[in-house]
Amino acid sequence: MSAHQIASETPAEPIHRVDSEVGPLRTVLLHRPGAELKRLTPRNNDQLLFDGVPWLGRAQLEHDAFAETLRSRGVEVLLLAEVLVEALADPRARFGAVHSAVDERQLGLDLADALRSHLTGMKAKDLAGVLMAGMTFEELPAAEGASLVRRMHQPADFAVNPLPNLLFTRDSSVWVADRVAITSLALPARSRETALTDLIYAYHPRFSRTGRAYGAHSAPLEGGDVLLLSPGVLAVGVGERTTPAGAESFARSAFADGLAHTVLAVPIEQERATMHLDTVCTMVDRDAVVMYPAVRETLSAYPLRPDGSGGVIVDGPLPFLGAAAEAMGIERLRVIDTGLDAVTAEREQWDDGNNTLAVAPGVVVAYERNVETNARLEDAGVEVLRIAGSELGSGRGGPRCMSCPIARDTLG
Repeated sequence: MSAHQIASETPAEPIHRVDSEVGPLRTVLLHRPGAELKRLTPRNNDQLLFDGVPWLGRAQLEHDAFAETLRSRGVEVLLLAEVLVEALADPRARFGAVHSAVDERQLGLDLADALRSHLTGMKAKDLAGVLMAGMTFEELPAAEGASLVRRMHQPADFAVNPLPNLLFTRDSSVWVADRVAITSLALPARSRETALTDLIYAYHPRFSRTGRAYGAHSAPLEGGDVLLLSPGVLAVGVGERTTPAGAESFARSAFADGLAHTVLAVPIEQERATMHLDTVCTMVDRDAVVMYPAVRETLSAYPLRPDGSGGVIVDGPLPFLGAAAEAMGIERLRVIDTGLDAVTAEREQWDDGNNTLAVAPGVVVAYERNVETNARLEDAGVEVLRIAGSELGSGRGGPRCMSCPIARDTLG
């Protein structure tokens, strides 16, 4: 067999690169909701950032339909639980995962050691299940000797917290060009998600050559606040989840790595309905966004650019739409309003009408319940692939929130 034949029969390494919000989507990371959603109760759902207690079976059916919609458009769908199990085949990943899950401050040294030993002996699939769904005190392995920690916790209290927000894979990592940035999630209920994402990118064979961006990720930054408006132009929402320090740190890192020439820091209201920039604005075409009309005229931006010596130049505030168009090198951004009237717009913004996932320029996935917004998109020439979200939406996230693009074609 010739060297040419060997090369031609060797599978090419997957290309992972994302330069825009709307380039044809090739590979995406999703998380099919699992047992972690069954941990939600009326007593803890607020703390775990859900507005209700979702019906797991229906949520899984809705998510399966979402994944199949993407596959029908030629998108490779990676499921987080599956790649996590595969990554845990590496002993280093297993060690890191166990130590990230066990909190000595909560459990004490003795119980923490016993739990670490128990988790280390688990099969990869079972360990992944605990990492995602958590573990209650009554599920802890039996241990010899008395334990005040066990005695003073209720059986249903969490010894390892569940991660129901893993559903929203957008937030814990962001691809910019050919690098991945592991973010820093702001709220305690989500802080451990990035540990799982980090070990997937570090130890799964598929990502062995992946470069990292945003190395110093101590300041809060979440992926739902990051929009790749065009190659080299990023918008970063600053509000409930991403701080000014996080936006500036991310911008400095992107400039240092040559990933961007302009970063727009965009202040947004610090409210549940507008937790991320992508809850008020997402791109639906090369030059078009769907936007909540209540912020259309007031949304502003602070343009950040490199100063040539390792620092940044900060301008503004300027009107967001104008600043974005200028940075993108286009005359203007077309705006498609959420809803039809003020009341409908508010309702459909709450139901993630702005949170669309583009699978190609002018083709988006959206929740079917946002009837008026979807009609306005279609009137503007955007194809809408509708999916159900009555249960998926209980965590306040739409198709964009539930997806982390890993590969998109570069726009011509």
